[in-house]
Amino acid sequence: MNALPQTDTIRTITTHYIDGAFVESHGRQVMDIVRPTDARVIARVTLGDEEDTRRAIAAAKRAFATYGHSTKDERAEILRRLHEAASARIDDLTAAMVEEYGGVVQFARPIIESGINAFLASEKALQDLQFTRSWGKTTVTLEPVGVAGLITAWNANALFICLKLASAVAAGCTVVIKPSELSSLQTRVMVEALHEANLPKGLVNVVTGLGNTVGAELTRHPDVAKISFTGSVAVGEKIMRDGAETMKRVTLELGGKSPTIVLDDAALDRAIPSALVMAFLNSGQACAAGTRLLVPRNRLDAVKRAIRDAMRAFTVGDPADPKTAIGPMVSQKQYERVESYIRKGIEEGAEVLVGGEGHPEGFELGYFVKPTVFVNVNNDMTIAREEIFGPVLSVIAYDTEEEAIRIANDSKYGLHAAVLGADLARARRVASQIRAGRVVINGMTDDPQAPWGGFKYSGVGREYGRYGIEAFVETRAILEC
Repeated sequence: MNALPQTDTIRTITTHYIDGAFVESHGRQVMDIVRPTDARVIARVTLGDEEDTRRAIAAAKRAFATYGHSTKDERAEILRRLHEAASARIDDLTAAMVEEYGGVVQFARPIIESGINAFLASEKALQDLQFTRSWGKTTVTLEPVGVAGLITAWNANALFICLKLASAVAAGCTVVIKPSELSSLQTRVMVEALHEANLPKGLVNVVTGLGNTVGAELTRHPDVAKISFTGSVAVGEKIMRDGAETMKRVTLELGGKSPTIVLDDAALDRAIPSALVMAFLNSGQACAAGTRLLVPRNRLDAVKRAIRDAMRAFTVGDPADPKTAIGPMVSQKQYERVESYIRKGIEEGAEVLVGGEGHPEGFELGYFVKPTVFVNVNNDMTIAREEIFGPVLSVIAYDTEEEAIRIANDSKYGLHAAVLGADLARARRVASQIRAGRVVINGMTDDPQAPWGGFKYSGVGREYGRYGIEAFVETRAILEC
């Protein structure tokens, strides 16, 4: 993929997608979309308000009266159409993510493909899921919960839209999507694709706006039965509190501070590059990023050498260049946040092995940070406790396997983890003791049918496959005398 043209043309988006049509926004607030590679305005989007949201909810409620009674085959057909329509726009979706978000193309395209393939994965899970079970004179059915509000994050907007939508549609729900306002260009491409799928009117509605307007209206509105949210802990906590007033069902995926344990039998020439890939996933702007690297103390010097050697492959640059591993942060605010954590790490006594404060040389215009690795970190330091959401890795030494497990679990988060080692049985034993929703062994991998979600402050509920569909249903029992 070639670098995107740097154009002075500013695009405008003034509509939302409600009841099967693009309609002009009732809200009048306008927000600039800034390209993170050079901090230039590339688009202006008119944000929705409470009235836009209420119109979308009403459309979804009308559609649910019919779609809530749809059959498995009807839902499966819609999932296949969604997959086909989104697949036709994969190049445009990738280009939009690279330009608007600064996602490196080597990550952007696979993550978008993963999202689009969620439609087919949900179709498979749908066919395998038993919606009716009977014994004696009792019948239990899985019923769609109703209108669902889907609220997505800016770091992988297309993935989250597809993943949540696929599960909701498979369950028989209608939806109102509130995508991140920072992802308006990506959302526009996705909505155009969804429109081409020729869906029933009102099945899918999309209102772009701020969390404290559109998101808040979805959370408090009595006609919305379910919220599925990906984002920060603070917002997730607010959704739980505010949604309780109308007994909202919630799925919350709220981030992590994921540990990667390098066991003492690991081959460092393989383990360290793998650990760095997980640490700098999506330029570090990933909830699953393995930002705590736990290594045997007696191999610390060898680990440092291996990190210095492996970091040569993690180049900073134009996100459209397939060779680039790390792109810019999404915004000036996020750039400043990451820089503040790097300063905090230095102030608290951690040693900078690679990187440090300031822009990488030659990248002063955009929101680029130096990929940074700290050593001599203890698990009580701020950089080891808090989610930074940038390319910052903390290396923490341990003396025993038991200590490594204790450090890994000593976090308020529990979304993702990794174990790297030669003895597979041992690695499995260690993995089974980590309090996280998903643990990978010897590298980053995925299974679209495996559940995704976290323990502790990493969230509530699960997504993907049958687990994602079941999050959008209620059980009903009918008993005969």
